[in-house]
Amino acid sequence: MTSTPSGIPGTADDSAELLPIASGARTRAALRTLIRPDRGRALLGLGVLVGATAVGLLVQPLLGRIVDIVADGRPADALTLPVVLLLVVAVVQGVTTTLGLTQVARLGETVLARLREQFVERALHLPADRLERAGAGDLTARVTGDVARVAEAVRSALPEMARSVLAIVLTLGAMALLDVRFLLAALLAVPVQALTARWYVRRAVTVYADQRVANGAQQQQLLETIGGAATVRGHRLEEQHTEKSARRSRKAVELTMRSVHLVLGFYARLHIAEYIGLAAVLVTGFFLVRDGSVSIGTATAAALYFHSLFGPVNAALVLLDDAQSAAAGLARLVGVTDIEESAAQLPHQRTEAGAAVTVDAVSHAYGPGRTVLHEVSLALRAGEHVALVGTSGAGKSTLAWLVAGVQQPTGGTVSVAGGHQPTGGKVSVAQSAPGPAGPSVVLVTQEVHVFTGTLAEDLRLARPDATDADLRTALATVYALEWAEALPEGLATVVGEGGHRLDPARAQQLALARLVLADPPVAVLDEATAEAGSAGARTLERSAEAALAGRTALVVAHRLTQAVAADRIVVLEAGRVVESGTHDELRTADGPYATLWRAWSGSRNAPRTR
Repeated sequence: MTSTPSGIPGTADDSAELLPIASGARTRAALRTLIRPDRGRALLGLGVLVGATAVGLLVQPLLGRIVDIVADGRPADALTLPVVLLLVVAVVQGVTTTLGLTQVARLGETVLARLREQFVERALHLPADRLERAGAGDLTARVTGDVARVAEAVRSALPEMARSVLAIVLTLGAMALLDVRFLLAALLAVPVQALTARWYVRRAVTVYADQRVANGAQQQQLLETIGGAATVRGHRLEEQHTEKSARRSRKAVELTMRSVHLVLGFYARLHIAEYIGLAAVLVTGFFLVRDGSVSIGTATAAALYFHSLFGPVNAALVLLDDAQSAAAGLARLVGVTDIEESAAQLPHQRTEAGAAVTVDAVSHAYGPGRTVLHEVSLALRAGEHVALVGTSGAGKSTLAWLVAGVQQPTGGTVSVAGGHQPTGGKVSVAQSAPGPAGPSVVLVTQEVHVFTGTLAEDLRLARPDATDADLRTALATVYALEWAEALPEGLATVVGEGGHRLDPARAQQLALARLVLADPPVAVLDEATAEAGSAGARTLERSAEAALAGRTALVVAHRLTQAVAADRIVVLEAGRVVESGTHDELRTADGPYATLWRAWSGSRNAPRTR
């Protein structure tokens, strides 16, 4: 389900800006780059396969020799040598083919692993607003369907294609050695096969590319509908979402059926080519034997050679289906790996004198007509705690994410002390450009994630070299050590999916403990205590306050108690700063904050100021 930081869940848009797809030339260049480190293995595998195919081509002449022996009425013992040679050829071809295919398979798996690593690394660093525009379904389809298609091609199509192409080339050469007229007869099938391949490829590229996009759109719609089920029901949008899901499913099915019809037409044309070629070779053999130009055995060998081409030629052409599908998937994966990290293109910015964070005339939009921030300027002094307050949709979370570097502003600049332009991604703790001792900015949101593994491993994601004593200190800082040590195996307890389940408040304390371990000079909390509920709110607020001690902090206040405790409060309204000051100053000013305070405290006991 897509959503914006400052808004409510939305619905998919057919005009979503999908992630890029690499051109054919760029995809081939990327493939060469991926193979380059393993050129030796590629040459070895190719050489062994050439040898295996060449040895296998001895079968047809040997069978032709047997035919001549029988036709000439020679003694039975004359068959011994060719039969023994057939057995030797079978054994040698089997062994060398196995070795060659093993090398090719290893090459394919190595290249695939390298591609996956590059894809995952880049996908994890994609700016959140870029993913927001594309939709989660597009990335999900690439991670699942496209990777699976490329993997299938690498494991089956690549070795078979290599062997088939070698068999075709060497078999045609062998036919020429028997008699060049056999080769010319066999080549009569080539125009039909070439036209068939051209006809297929021209249509398959578009069909498979469209099919991938349709599958991504279908997954996006399903993710939105399922993830936002409560919102869909609350707004009575069931029929609308069902129709959208059905429409996108029909589109995916329609493209799948087009690809099926394309393949059926492809096979029908290949059979015609086979009949033309085999008939031409047999007729040529008949006339050559009649004229005494070749023996019956030679003509038999030529016919067997052409018949043996059925498998490799059909396999090579049929593999065009897998190749086109895999190429479409590979282009979508390379398109993601080629995305330049926007942070790498941005110059480092200087902060105002004495400021830890400077936001200078920042604007941000999630698309045309969707501007949520309008030239916001803000400076946070070193060690200052600033609370962002405003109604839903005012732009609080968007501003927080910009400061944390999760997103890049569409206008203006955001900078932190030391000249580091914040960049990064949001995973419970999202870190930005690292300084000498660690990340400059760390973000903690309400959408925390408990990673599968031991509690200690989960904590060490923030600082891999942390000792057990460091982990206990961080937990104690956020008032989580008591329950952590009470777990069945203490810090060695497996948490996350399939392990010990942590409630939302404890999961949030875990994220805050990671913040303490990361020890950044600047911390951003985006409603990090919102998931606690009323019962655990005070405990979680104490944990957050302890985690922020000694740091510059920007806090999106879910409860106004956090605003009361802040050094300064900044009020956002419709993407603009409308007030700034302490709690007492703003309450006395009787402006937007005072209105929010009265509305909030009217149904609660107003907390005392610090």
